[in-house]
Amino acid sequence: MKYLLDINSLIALAHQGHSHHVNVSRWFASLVAASDTVLTCAMTELGFVGVSVQAGLADDIRSAQSTLTGMVRSSTIPWQRITDGLGVAVMPSYVKKPSQLTDGHLLELAKEHRATFATLDAGIPGSLRLT
Repeated sequence: MKYLLDINSLIALAHQGHSHHVNVSRWFASLVAASDTVLTCAMTELGFVGVSVQAGLADDIRSAQSTLTGMVRSSTIPWQRITDGLGVAVMPSYVKKPSQLTDGHLLELAKEHRATFATLDAGIPGSLRLT
């Protein structure tokens, strides 16, 4: 199975100080290296770096990049960065507010790559909630 993690899930997985670190880490530990793959994309990686620095979980952009790179390299589960060719015209019908745009886009991107969108957020139809 393939899973596209949202930004907050990536942050929770990487940073022990995140309130959902234990839950997301348990889920990640349940994956099977022979059949599961974790996906990222430019949007989730950039979001990870930006939020990690803004939240004080990383000192600067370089250290946040290093954290993400180290997490991926040390994983026994394969990771893959996927491309994003979707535009704003491809948006799920549940998206009604600007605050839903990123997750709506990532949900559609996951579908495009035959993956499950894994998130900490409730109320995203067709996603896997990690809490």
